[in-house]
Amino acid sequence: MTSSYQQQLNDKVERISAQFNEFNPPELEVFESPASGYRMRAEFRIWHTENDMFYAMFERNDDQQKQVVRVDTFDIADQSINDLMPVLLDALKTTPQLSNRLFEADFLATLSGDMLVTLIYHRKLDEEWEAHARALAERLNIKIYGRSRGQKVILTDDYVVEKLTVNGQQYAYKQIESSFTQPNAIVCQHMLEWACNAVQPTTRDLLELYCGNGNFTLPLSTRFNRVLATELAKSSVYAAQWNIEKNAVNNIQVARLSAEEFTEAFNGDREFRRLQEAEIDISAYDFETVFVDPPRAGIDAETLKLLQRFEKIIYISCNPDTLYDNLKTLTQTHKIVKFALFDQFPFTHHVESGVLLEKI
Repeated sequence: MTSSYQQQLNDKVERISAQFNEFNPPELEVFESPASGYRMRAEFRIWHTENDMFYAMFERNDDQQKQVVRVDTFDIADQSINDLMPVLLDALKTTPQLSNRLFEADFLATLSGDMLVTLIYHRKLDEEWEAHARALAERLNIKIYGRSRGQKVILTDDYVVEKLTVNGQQYAYKQIESSFTQPNAIVCQHMLEWACNAVQPTTRDLLELYCGNGNFTLPLSTRFNRVLATELAKSSVYAAQWNIEKNAVNNIQVARLSAEEFTEAFNGDREFRRLQEAEIDISAYDFETVFVDPPRAGIDAETLKLLQRFEKIIYISCNPDTLYDNLKTLTQTHKIVKFALFDQFPFTHHVESGVLLEKI
């Protein structure tokens, strides 16, 4: 496993180095993942037969038709998920009130030991289901969350609290069920440390676009005087604000704006009541650095123009192809001074990248 992991990682390094060679970046920093047991999320269909039920996934055969694949263990998932899978399944099998028309089981684990299991059904969940689910959650010391069409049953919480360590300091993060979180917690810690170490502490301010639940926001706040973070999704904004308060951080404001909306506000093209209600004055900030972690589609043209006005840009990318396209614009005004590869998903084509750019 170790030798095959190193080979696949070397292949990624060669591919990314060749793809970005035209930008003349510095030597690529490479951050490895455990070869197995690295994934903190797992989603399985529950497959019912006449006399049995089991976890299942699907794969396509040579005719591109879906085939059911039974899953008894899931090597890429965290050990806590693998330990829970058979115990939970046995309990479900022996409890008709929990197994009846059960469609899917999703696991959300943490390094901190918190575990949430979402059970999804093709039927309405009643008080009997709730009583049995609550008893099972207490027996297994996990959180259980029930869902069906138009119905959500939260027994205790619909989230876990993860604890990540960055440069010796621990941060607590609320991670809400079905909201985006980094699936590889070990590599996530590498990413957070790399981003923090990419810049020296300064008395100036940071702008962050696409902040999510504040994953990068919290540790980055230690390097800057103040941070203005933007995010559009309400659930992520709520989680970010919870995380800021939980970690007793007092130099972060969160604005519920998309990157495009922030660009309009920053340029004075449009006023937003959401900024006024949150008592956020963009003009009061002394921005030096901007941090972006955009979706796979990358950054739109107007936001790229905005980034070019900052002295430093920290760009975390989940798609090398859109990063490559965006760098064609950004390297017209900036040069790459740090370049990193994070192996978030071993044995797949997927690559996470980090780039620090400074104004020429």
